[in-house]
Amino acid sequence: MHTSPRFYTYAAPSRFYALAGRLVPWLYALAALTAVAGLYVGFFVAPTDATQGQVYRVIFIHVPAAWLSMLLYLVMAGWAVVGWAFNARLASMVARALAPTGALFTVMALWTGALWGKPTWGTWWVWDARLTSELILLFLYLGYIALVESIDDVRRADHAGALLALVGAVNVPIIYFSVRWWNTLHQGASVSMTAAPKMASTMLTAMLLMTVACWAYAFAVVFTRTRAIVLEREADADWVQDLARQADKETA
Repeated sequence: MHTSPRFYTYAAPSRFYALAGRLVPWLYALAALTAVAGLYVGFFVAPTDATQGQVYRVIFIHVPAAWLSMLLYLVMAGWAVVGWAFNARLASMVARALAPTGALFTVMALWTGALWGKPTWGTWWVWDARLTSELILLFLYLGYIALVESIDDVRRADHAGALLALVGAVNVPIIYFSVRWWNTLHQGASVSMTAAPKMASTMLTAMLLMTVACWAYAFAVVFTRTRAIVLEREADADWVQDLARQADKETA
């Protein structure tokens, strides 16, 4: 079966660099607009929860951050393995670019979870199955970053990072299913693909807006960081030299 070369067009670092440069401003704009709309609906339009009161509003940041922390890890592991298995340079670059953003969303999930837990459980932290596995996820992100940065040989660093990311991926389903597998303090999912939402429509709207905002921000930051990694690794390539000369002319 013949595969169109267009499928691989943006696997070339130079073409990805150009495409990402065009997309980044639009992604930042989308992130800003949806974040403002989501925070407004979540904090000023959505009704007060009958059980938890005002503190429940932290979910409009906590839930999207928790979703992204898990999904970005799987995406990072996937690209890292593709780069390892197929010697795809750009895939390994994207994996490296994803790690700091995934770690950021994991910190946000843990931090906002603590803000919710203090008035709800009476403590900032409990060694709950979901909280503990989410903390392990943060350590996996940090471990991946430390590992790939500690090895001078870029190819060896990418391969070692891919192995760690692949092994660590088993933690993601543990996080997701922990509330079903164990008797935890953490509440179950309020939004499910197989059941009706357990929240008011305005609450769901705010959460979905914030999810889009987080996704757009993640794409924008990852694309920006990937472009920087591309320039660093492809510094000797002709197209990078042309960019440098063009930049020098514009600043002269």
